[in-house]
Amino acid sequence: MNNAAKNKLKDNLLKYFGILCTLSGLIALAIFIIDILMDGLQRLDWEFITSLPSRFPEKAGILTAWTGTVWVFCLTALIAIPIGVAAGVYLEEYNKKGALANLLEINIANLAGVPSIIYGILGLEIFVRILNLGGSLLAGSFTLALLILPIIIVATREAIRTVPKTIKEASFALGATKWQTISRQVLPASASGIITGVILALSRAVGETAPLIVIGALAYVPFVAKTPMDEFTILPIQIFNWVSRPQHGFIINAAAAIIVLLGFVFIMNGVAVYIRNKAQRKGQ
Repeated sequence: MNNAAKNKLKDNLLKYFGILCTLSGLIALAIFIIDILMDGLQRLDWEFITSLPSRFPEKAGILTAWTGTVWVFCLTALIAIPIGVAAGVYLEEYNKKGALANLLEINIANLAGVPSIIYGILGLEIFVRILNLGGSLLAGSFTLALLILPIIIVATREAIRTVPKTIKEASFALGATKWQTISRQVLPASASGIITGVILALSRAVGETAPLIVIGALAYVPFVAKTPMDEFTILPIQIFNWVSRPQHGFIINAAAAIIVLLGFVFIMNGVAVYIRNKAQRKGQ
């Protein structure tokens, strides 16, 4: 067998192995989702959505958990999006290239892969202890904002890089300043990529549990949070609490809560895909 035949055989084997792994993953995901739906749909109703937690599984609901998730989502977005986008614009358009800039870029890229619990420890020290925010919604939101900032910064920079240089050159030729070019040409042209990155980053934040447990988020909160300084819980923590209970009713409750969380994440990812596809069709 010559080298060309060997290479072709190797490529075919890798191709079939990839297809097999993909099918195995899809089958496992389908089994998981079907099992969750069979358990959770029987409990998922309006009473479950609007009820407070309880020691009795048939009376327990996710009101405090999903409202806490909405609180954390909104606060994290308000904190992370302006800082992340501004940092991405600065690093891509204003930062001078050099050894320090290269070191900063490497560190930002590496921060995107740091385990989330490390951010929880950082948030515990800075926001809970030094700033004395306690186990509040604000402390949790600041911690998650730190977690997703590198993702937003990288997504912003990559989106800006896709803007053709001819657009910038034309703007400068017409007498626009650098900020006018960035604000009126570059950012609108890269908006779809930035928004997609932001939504995917927020999707990750919604599903995080470890950082919030570290800073002191509670598993049982018998009231709805009304201010950013209130104690809170979120859906992933509520699910973790229920699956650790021995009663089968709480397992069913956890399945129903997983359906709600998956629905929220799928909707956000769907919005990101829609925005990306719409931008691609517009660019064609």
